[in-house]
Amino acid sequence: MDCFKEISHYNIREAKPRPAKCALLVIDMQQYFQSIASPIIGNVISIIEACRSRNMRIIFTRHGHSDISKDGGMLYQWWGDCIEYGSKDWELIKAIQPGDYDAVLDKNRYNAFHGTTLDESLRSIKIEELIITGALTNCCCETTARDAFVRDYRVFFAGDATATVNEELHLASLKNLAFGFAHILSTDQICDYLKEQGTGSEMVCSSRA
Repeated sequence: MDCFKEISHYNIREAKPRPAKCALLVIDMQQYFQSIASPIIGNVISIIEACRSRNMRIIFTRHGHSDISKDGGMLYQWWGDCIEYGSKDWELIKAIQPGDYDAVLDKNRYNAFHGTTLDESLRSIKIEELIITGALTNCCCETTARDAFVRDYRVFFAGDATATVNEELHLASLKNLAFGFAHILSTDQICDYLKEQGTGSEMVCSSRA
């Protein structure tokens, strides 16, 4: 299914990320989601590399719970299963690892802003835009994108560098986000837009999923 064709009726607003004002969120690319995230790993890596070439802020989130009885909340009641902090499932996928200048943000809710210092850290370096990649499209990625929009960040959501359990849910999220919250872009579009800005060094990006 061509998700971009399917959402074209809603994905009508145009904008390009500005590297100096934009940060990349790599949401929960953890061992727990390995099977779901596998098809998008190549695209996520391409976007990471493109952002690194522009010296952009890159933040990797990790979802985990240290004490389910205290920090599980409705997630535990809803799913009956949570990622244990420090476990193998909690670790980032081996192919998706932070660089020396990247940040890692631990969270215990869908929303990467909830109970974290994400907003403060972004505003401290005058970030106004976010590129969102990762898993799951319709849970942590979408919830974070919606809250970012409410906090007045311009949101660029990578339609082929986010993933969830099936195409129906993925497409539903992309439609909702395109309608009211985010610019839905492809990996190639994101890489090309960043390349257009010019760095003085060659950068090659492509969809590799």
